[in-house]
Amino acid sequence: MVAPRLVLVLGDQLSPGLSALRAADKAHDVVVMAEVRAEAGYVRHHRKKIAFLFAAMRHFAETLRAEGWRVAYGRYDDPETAGSIPAELVRRAAEYGVETAIATECGEWRLRAALAECPVPVEVQADDRFLCPREDFAAWARGRKQLRMEYFYRDMRRRTGLLMEGDDPAGGQWNYDHDNRKPADRDLFMPAPPRFEPDAITEEVLDVVEKHFPDHPGDLRPFWFAVTPDQAQAAADAFFRAALPHFGDYQDAMLRGEKFLYHSVLSAYLNAGLLDPLDLCRRAEAEWRAGRAPLNAVEGYVRQILGWREYVRGIYDLEGPDYVSRNHLDARRDLPAFYWNPDATDMACVKAAVAQTMEEAYAHHIQRLMVTGTFALIAGVDPHQLHEWYLAVYADAYEWVEAPNVIGMSQFADGGLLGSKPYAASGAYVDRMSDHCATCAYLVKVKRGKGACPFNPLYWDFLNRNREKLARNPRMAQMYRTWDRMSDENRAGTLDSAADILARLDRGARV
Repeated sequence: MVAPRLVLVLGDQLSPGLSALRAADKAHDVVVMAEVRAEAGYVRHHRKKIAFLFAAMRHFAETLRAEGWRVAYGRYDDPETAGSIPAELVRRAAEYGVETAIATECGEWRLRAALAECPVPVEVQADDRFLCPREDFAAWARGRKQLRMEYFYRDMRRRTGLLMEGDDPAGGQWNYDHDNRKPADRDLFMPAPPRFEPDAITEEVLDVVEKHFPDHPGDLRPFWFAVTPDQAQAAADAFFRAALPHFGDYQDAMLRGEKFLYHSVLSAYLNAGLLDPLDLCRRAEAEWRAGRAPLNAVEGYVRQILGWREYVRGIYDLEGPDYVSRNHLDARRDLPAFYWNPDATDMACVKAAVAQTMEEAYAHHIQRLMVTGTFALIAGVDPHQLHEWYLAVYADAYEWVEAPNVIGMSQFADGGLLGSKPYAASGAYVDRMSDHCATCAYLVKVKRGKGACPFNPLYWDFLNRNREKLARNPRMAQMYRTWDRMSDENRAGTLDSAADILARLDRGARV
């Protein structure tokens, strides 16, 4: 008789074709799933994020049972449920008389290390839901002086054949990013993503989260996320039908009161395993080939998944668990309180991004990179504190995807491993790509002194205080020449304005 094993399925592994399930024996093995305190509380996760994952996990467990699997499911409010994933494996091993377990590789170093120390031996299967195995990424990176995403992305296009015409990229270009930077107008029709009414299982989860996580950030209700593969596919259908054709043009735009514009809002479902990345890319390509979406939109969308998502996962695996502690620019300032409370700032763009984040556990990539990320960068906020904030507040955030985006791209804390320059910017960028500045308490055209947009003096102060580390960067040289051409009076006034803003941040005053 075949000895039974435990089959571990985590909250971001809700995929029917998961490698651990494929390697298991439905007739003998026991699937283990659990809502444990160690995972729900290692950062102060947004309450919508916790509810989404618990609800999706419970629905997935029911699907597995319907398919004939034995599922041992530990609920958060069950006192018998252990406090961590390894402890839950130990408990279930004793309960079922099982000596070994099988699992698909965890996405995060933290949990990989915990399972490596588990008293129950765990046989680890590769996570082949990703399109570039870690060994292939390591081989691609070996010997390269710079690990630039663009060249990795081109190799992935060749590997998959997506948006290719023979050996050449569709349309003759690899990248249509220059076509994707239009500010949005208010007279555009912007479809909202589908909203799904909670069923009895989800309502039960909402009650659990309401009771057990009262001090965690974010609005729990109204809750509208997809929590099953079918619902996630319906959300994808709506995106491809209504939003993809305009996604490219306006993917960098921001508008007051418009939370989603033409974004897919599928990343939480994709990262939890409810959607398949290659399927999404193929569907996007099919829309272009059928003439229903322009190439710049489809290429931009495919690049986010096939290029960027696979690339940051590769960087995370390649660089190891100490990546999140890097701080190349020696930024030490505490995260401002208004990252948790949008009413604590007068900056309209930051207020809008944080308010939306607290309401929806979602903000699109430009809100993250060029608003909350850029402000933290130019204000000298500790990148690890910012990393933990992003990890906590977004429903799509897991360390493998979030850390390279924050530590590398947003904060330049890895010293340029991931990005060729810091994403520092003045208020002019926000003014160009949004309508926030028109209603802001600060004046974006004022560069320093009373009423000046804080982004303006902080931008130049950031360049000035990091000159030793950044001045030799060829992509920063022009800005340093501009700074050096300013009059002594202008430079001194700018630095004084920045010092006043930073002092207010340090004493917790309103900015």
